[in-house]
Amino acid sequence: MVTSEDFGKFETAWCPGCGNFAILDAVKAALVACDLAPHQVLLVSGIGQSSKLPHYLRCNCFNVIHGRALPAATGAKLANSTLPVIAVGGDGDGYAEGGNHFLHALRRNIGITYLVHDNQVFALTKGQASPTSDTGFHTGTTPWGLPLPPFNPVAIAVEMNVSLVARGYAGEKEHLAGLIAEGIRTPGFALIDILQPCVTFNKVNTYRWYRERCYKLDQSHNAADRDAALAKAREWGDHIPIGILYRGNRPAYETLVPGLKAGPLVARTLDPRAIAPLLPRFEAGTVAAS
Repeated sequence: MVTSEDFGKFETAWCPGCGNFAILDAVKAALVACDLAPHQVLLVSGIGQSSKLPHYLRCNCFNVIHGRALPAATGAKLANSTLPVIAVGGDGDGYAEGGNHFLHALRRNIGITYLVHDNQVFALTKGQASPTSDTGFHTGTTPWGLPLPPFNPVAIAVEMNVSLVARGYAGEKEHLAGLIAEGIRTPGFALIDILQPCVTFNKVNTYRWYRERCYKLDQSHNAADRDAALAKAREWGDHIPIGILYRGNRPAYETLVPGLKAGPLVARTLDPRAIAPLLPRFEAGTVAAS
């Protein structure tokens, strides 16, 4: 039987009080709830305080460059389509440097659970405004206030009809663990955007700020209704819904790839002779044009 102790306990580089600690606990609880042992899951992360999370777990981990967690996770999922793959990043890593990869992962609906630690600031690089920072947010690089509107990742994900769109909050650890577990169990792309206070560089979106605004979605919300989900995804300010915003109805990308019909690539026997019919076309320069 899998327990949270199986994933180890490690010294971290996070600030005392950081929301990442609760997210780490929630990830462990979700993996236990899904009965996944450390060797049965892969975590892929980019660069940032959030992306250090897999370093503090005893598990399979692949750490890539800034903003590139999703393409690496996509490659892993296509190579071993039965492997639970979790990508981890922050709002800067995932929505700024990795914004293009985020959009195409949504378009594919690849079977990855994407955990985004959304603290509305670049924390690792000392407090610059991020794509999800609110208009008017004051930082060292926006001393007169951020003039731009915030990027809304959950609204974009709902519009793209991915398999699962949820918003969690680090201050509701048990609730968050349930969302992560649901994401792992869901075929197709599951976005879990996690509101996470940064106690050092974001003095606006604090634990108190979130406590006064976050509320849990109940059964009155129809997550299969895309219009209703989009309305909830756009809700921000005095009231912020957390929970499952949307459940899509598209098949997972890996189920549509003809090359995976015979099973995971990782389980196949490599036969170099299978590419022999293609070689004359490469030599003639016709492969790219066909």
